[in-house]
Amino acid sequence: MIIAPSILAGDFSKFASELKRVEKTGSEWVHLDVMDGHFVPNLTFGPQVLANARPHSSLFFDTHLMCSKPGILLEPFAKAGADLITVHVELEDRVSSLLWGIRSLEKQVGLAINPPTSIEEVKPFLDKVDLLLVMTVNPGFGGQSFIEECVPKIQQVYEWRKEMGLNFRIEVDGGVNLTTAAECARVGADTFVAGSALFGERSLTRAVKKMHKVVSRVNSGFNK
Repeated sequence: MIIAPSILAGDFSKFASELKRVEKTGSEWVHLDVMDGHFVPNLTFGPQVLANARPHSSLFFDTHLMCSKPGILLEPFAKAGADLITVHVELEDRVSSLLWGIRSLEKQVGLAINPPTSIEEVKPFLDKVDLLLVMTVNPGFGGQSFIEECVPKIQQVYEWRKEMGLNFRIEVDGGVNLTTAAECARVGADTFVAGSALFGERSLTRAVKKMHKVVSRVNSGFNK
């Protein structure tokens, strides 16, 4: 079980110190949302911010590219210190070459799917990824409500993973709190991105530990 606090909900003016806060929670991962203002209606940061932060953090940089042209960003983000790079299945005929491009840079490979997209779209790529990210809100902004209709997608991906004998991680992102994290864990999710539900609490460490405990308990029952 991995809890990956989303820096999108932190204070961007204190990027390095926010990463330190995440480290102190005992989390091994941090989720980094890269938005270009085209693929999603918001802008965040580019590779230089990551490069500046990398020397100050030992966290696993789970880097989610919500971008129309991620191909031009793969190498810059890889060089900047991303550990895993996720691109979107909505990029259609570019997906195969993007996944290959990430692998060729010796980074872990992620593929994301948005709520309106049929889960069937990811199936051809499951043997090529280390992580499948099921978005449980429409990406672009933090603090949105969890979309319940995405839960069957998680379950379907979990079933495919078993049938195909694969071991990629199943990540969820969007409206993830204690209740929805448990709901996702029940159907097979094992990696949880949470922003507002963690950074909005008085103690980030306590919030992370509580979420980890909740999903671990659900998962231990789920796998019996």
